[in-house]
Amino acid sequence: MDSIIVKGNGPLNGDIPIAGAKNACLTLMPATLLSEEPLTLTNAPRLSDIRTMTQLLQSLGAEVTSLQDGQVLAMSSHDLTSQRAEYDIVRKMRASILVLGPLLARYGYAEVSLPGGCAIGARPVDLHLKALEAMGAELDLRDGYVHAKAPSGGLRGGVVDFAFASVGATENALLAATLAKGTTVLNNAAREPEIVDLADCLRKMGAQIDGDGTSTITIQGVDRLGGATHRVVTDRIELGTYMLAPAICGGEVTCLGGRLSLVESFVEKLELAGVSVTETDKGLTVARKNGRIKAVDVTTEPFPGFPTDLQAQMMALLCTAEGTSVLEEKIFENRFMHAPELMRMGAQIDVSGGTAKVTGVEKLRGAPVMATDLRASVSLILAGLAAEGETKVSRVYHLDRGYEHVVRKLRNVGAEIERVKGE
Repeated sequence: MDSIIVKGNGPLNGDIPIAGAKNACLTLMPATLLSEEPLTLTNAPRLSDIRTMTQLLQSLGAEVTSLQDGQVLAMSSHDLTSQRAEYDIVRKMRASILVLGPLLARYGYAEVSLPGGCAIGARPVDLHLKALEAMGAELDLRDGYVHAKAPSGGLRGGVVDFAFASVGATENALLAATLAKGTTVLNNAAREPEIVDLADCLRKMGAQIDGDGTSTITIQGVDRLGGATHRVVTDRIELGTYMLAPAICGGEVTCLGGRLSLVESFVEKLELAGVSVTETDKGLTVARKNGRIKAVDVTTEPFPGFPTDLQAQMMALLCTAEGTSVLEEKIFENRFMHAPELMRMGAQIDVSGGTAKVTGVEKLRGAPVMATDLRASVSLILAGLAAEGETKVSRVYHLDRGYEHVVRKLRNVGAEIERVKGE
């Protein structure tokens, strides 16, 4: 397996381009299943997860063509050959479950394997299923698959009351409801920018959607959807990750394409820690103020709160802060697996249940560490950028799921980093 070797090399300076959002693109791609007409996505990130979703759509009979070095995805589902999403593909990625709603809405039947993904908690799909049941779907879970059948005449509008604001379940319900007969109301819906981006794309295809970005979304079903061309929104998690690089190492970096509206709660914590963030026409310029980073407390919450997908990276920053920080993880119950690896580098972290207490040290030390999931992998790279000596991060295949050209982007702003092929 490949590894990434990082050496602490002082301040970082320059520009880092931010890609389109992985989580938005993975939600937008299944929208092609709702229409016979072409759907084209621009600003697509070039990631292994995108290739996995491409493989899944193609297995159903969709045409997916990658153009302009992978940044444009031209898709067509005019003649699907299957409504069964096989385990061998679905197991690789959680977002695969998002084909369920579109297949059921358009064809009235779907078989989708229960999904896989990073090992960061149970993340059950029950909310997805309850939402579809509220639209009249009959569901049967057997042999590791969800067997879903719409009532005669197709899905019908209904009221969906989410027990909590699940992003994936909101997306699946939104996709399905566009072709349901009548009006569907999603209560306690997730408010993430990726959901707003999905709604924008679906409206271009002819869907009637109101309230996206709020906790109540209303969808008036239509008989058919058309084609569209849509630009994928900027990846706020990649944005926040690279904003932390100069915060940890010093220097000044502009994250091209970044917008404050995508990361407001995250920026609030950075500024409390002693990091300057300025919005310009180019993006967000980040610089660490004079002196050592200050400790801050962080609690992960659904958008617009602090993102769980930036918790590991924020912990890397706080490992060298002045004072003690408390990080509380309220989204996923098993998301501190990076803490023992950071402790190998000299960090002082005490984990108890869903809370981690981080007492800052003056300097981390390079060490061999192992990535346990996507965000943990990049947190270890960030820690290595500011550590004394060399850090070797193993199992970086996780990284390829969510960050394109991470070595190139960091090297271009002065980092000493390389990827080493495994034997």
